[in-house]
Amino acid sequence: SRGAPPRGDVGGVRWASARVLALDARARDLRDPPSLRRLRDASWRATLLDPADVPPAPPPQLLSVAPMMDYTTAHFRAMCRMLSLKTWLYTEMEVDQTLTHVDHPRLDRYLDFPLQTHPSVLQLGGSDPESLGRAAAIAAPYAYDELNLNCGCPSPKVAGKGNFGAALMLEPELVADCVAAMAANSGGAPVTVKCRIGVDDVDSYDALCAFVETVAARMPPRRGEDARPLFAIHARKALLSGLSPAENRTVPPLRHEWVHALARDFPDVAFAINGGINTLEEAVAIARGEGTPRGGGRLVGTMIGRRAHADPWGLLARADTAVFGEASDPCVSRRALLETYAAYADATWARYGTTKDGYAVPSIRHLMHPLQNLFLGEPNAKRWRREVDEVLKRDARRATTTVTGVLEETLRVLSDETLDRAPGEVGEARTLFEGSDVELPSRSRSAVVA
Repeated sequence: SRGAPPRGDVGGVRWASARVLALDARARDLRDPPSLRRLRDASWRATLLDPADVPPAPPPQLLSVAPMMDYTTAHFRAMCRMLSLKTWLYTEMEVDQTLTHVDHPRLDRYLDFPLQTHPSVLQLGGSDPESLGRAAAIAAPYAYDELNLNCGCPSPKVAGKGNFGAALMLEPELVADCVAAMAANSGGAPVTVKCRIGVDDVDSYDALCAFVETVAARMPPRRGEDARPLFAIHARKALLSGLSPAENRTVPPLRHEWVHALARDFPDVAFAINGGINTLEEAVAIARGEGTPRGGGRLVGTMIGRRAHADPWGLLARADTAVFGEASDPCVSRRALLETYAAYADATWARYGTTKDGYAVPSIRHLMHPLQNLFLGEPNAKRWRREVDEVLKRDARRATTTVTGVLEETLRVLSDETLDRAPGEVGEARTLFEGSDVELPSRSRSAVVA
């Protein structure tokens, strides 16, 4: 490995660590993470940062890419931003204990992100308010748009041994303490929650309402026109034993109507819906408020996970015009996307040095990973992935290997038509329900807190 990794400007890519460097230079007493708690609100962003590094006002959260372990890396999010300038991007979950025990110079590996990827949300995992507050303080100088607490992951490592993720839904008062501690130390970044509609046998609508009511009371307002606290709801319950994480994404039945019922019963809270939504057409309908069941509340937007990774081009290339009402989309073709992404990847390769066995960090393989499903459904897509894999097996440890070079060697198997075709047209908005007469759950009178 080499010396200290570059920060701030790296090969023409501007990273959030530029903000940390600015704080180090202008307020040296803030370098110690505990004292970062002095950044009580967002005003420091305007007073201590260069104007170019101040996060822009975020758009409404009409569409977001869900946090996914091993998928929503900084590199995947950078590619997504090249496809859509408005879609919100969530990080992989970072565990609070990891951030609080990593030494200061290595925090960039977990927290740094390209400034071009705003709006960005850092998801934290944990169940101790003090530890989560400290993690939020450590992340504050990077100036994420929001922080999010994971209350939905059913993985045994998270909800079992870790006793957080979906397991937290069993302890709403603790979750309320956690979000309050995060908000008090986030440097002005709002704190949101991602959760399920229930856990194991605690799966009644009343229990879900009690969770939302208890937690929302301790959540701060968000930035932008809609300042309501936000819950991203995966519309399935979680089973903490007997099902794998993958099965927990498909086996428990979807209850989208429950999320609409929450929006009805809690008009001062914003709800984004997650789970079982796989098309841009569905996201368009939700953003417009179309298909809201009779008597149900309107949702703020849609969060989509696995489909964003399985078909990023199909989901995001038209998102800005279709969902956010922009006049144009930023990417005209896959070829143009690859040229822009390759420049980013080549600047980022080996930023953190090399491992003992000779692999760069990040490696060429890690930087190529976001592109693997870019040609879903196109002729020779599988052949292209095989060609890429062969080149990486042969050249991954060579210092002269670049993403640009890998693409130049392998894209020959794809036609110019495929590479240069504009994003496809978006179909008619598709609602989640066939009709408006959907039976919504009701909250029992005895469960309403006076």
